[in-house]
Amino acid sequence: MAKIFCVANQKGGVGKTTTTVNLAAGLAKVGQRVLMIDLDPQGNATMGSGVDKRKLELTVYDVLLESASVLEARVRSEKCGYDVLGANRELAGAEVELVDVERREKRLKLALADVGEHYDFVLIDCPPSLSMLTLNGLCCAHGVIVPMQCEYFALEGLTDLVNTIKQVHANLNKDLAIIGLLRVM
Repeated sequence: MAKIFCVANQKGGVGKTTTTVNLAAGLAKVGQRVLMIDLDPQGNATMGSGVDKRKLELTVYDVLLESASVLEARVRSEKCGYDVLGANRELAGAEVELVDVERREKRLKLALADVGEHYDFVLIDCPPSLSMLTLNGLCCAHGVIVPMQCEYFALEGLTDLVNTIKQVHANLNKDLAIIGLLRVM
């Protein structure tokens, strides 16, 4: 069964994508089976994994809207040695499309239930917001890694993130824990 970790912080530019891609590459390099999921509509983790987001036929968007499975939508990053469930700008529309959908916060969790035996680790790059996309990541994760700049304003935003994580833990995902704060820059 795969260990699922989110890399999350609602502040942008703190190294979430860099952390996710490098952790995925490092784990793959030591022989772990890794799936990296890009939940950010910018698609930088997809591109950073050597996958052209403009050429993807299926993405995490299709998985969240249940028109494709993870196994159908994943692509292999031969360059990096792990699988990628990529994203592109299309993912921004998922926020609106999921508004009236049942179990909208658990779409990713349900999709990942079928792939646990295929991977040792699933790493999720979350967008820089506390959105429905981030909530999907938190609802299926065992742990959260929080990249954080070492400055005053970063601490202020950390309170909101910790409160969100506590609410998700209490109401939606009892397995969720903060793995740690990763000081960056």
